[in-house]
Amino acid sequence: MILVADSGSTKTNWIALDENGNTVFKVDTKGLNPAVFPKKTLYNRIVKKNELYQVKKEVNKIYFYGAGCGTETARGYLKDVFGDIFSNADIEIYEDTIAAVKSLQTDKPGIVCILGTGSNCSYFDGKETHQKIISLGYIIMDDASGNYYGKQIIRDYYFNKMPKELAIKFESNYDLSPDTIKERLYKLDSPNTYLAEIGRFLIENKKSDYAQNVIKIGLRSFIENQILQFEESKKVPVYFVGSIAHFLKDEIVEVFTEYNLKLGKIVRHPINTLAISHSQNS
Repeated sequence: MILVADSGSTKTNWIALDENGNTVFKVDTKGLNPAVFPKKTLYNRIVKKNELYQVKKEVNKIYFYGAGCGTETARGYLKDVFGDIFSNADIEIYEDTIAAVKSLQTDKPGIVCILGTGSNCSYFDGKETHQKIISLGYIIMDDASGNYYGKQIIRDYYFNKMPKELAIKFESNYDLSPDTIKERLYKLDSPNTYLAEIGRFLIENKKSDYAQNVIKIGLRSFIENQILQFEESKKVPVYFVGSIAHFLKDEIVEVFTEYNLKLGKIVRHPINTLAISHSQNS
């Protein structure tokens, strides 16, 4: 049995394939980012999912694509966790940008971006993927991501920069007490996921002038810090993968006109095309 997984910090999509490449089951677990979570958390998130645990001896191959897997250390860290559970499996771990490229099903050059809980960007030359910047995570990078927007609107709420009517709605939807926010950010697991959950409020209210301004500031920052680092960005399409890109397509189109960039397609969930590529090779 083959397991194919596409993982962010918030959620991991899994598809199990039999020896003929047919889908056996699909299941989701919480995110498995080795740069954010300790081994115990990663281990528990897998073994507590019955569908995965029950087939642990049957799995002979794992293709895992994930956020936080951009260094050899992080990949080794996660490989140790998988090896303890799926003892009969050959395990291959790749950065999430590789999944993004594969999900586009193209052999044409392009800039490939991820906008989900976190964010990233790479250049695909038609055969290989190239990156100029290694992501340092949600605290100092991840422009235009879900956690970026969550952080911005919490700041604006506390600095009284959010319009009053929207602030009232915001506080009615979330516990914004200082104790709760500080506990979630500094004491509990998954602060980036928590921020991304908060960031959904901005997406849900994106028609307001305030939201449009915050959204476009984030997109411009992502373009200038990530996309424009590649000289090819003015010559090839720019593709996106992830839920934030999916929900902000109109805003991306608008901001792209400012920079004379060409938008390619946007893929919300890469897992299905990933599974197809591996089923064809099984």
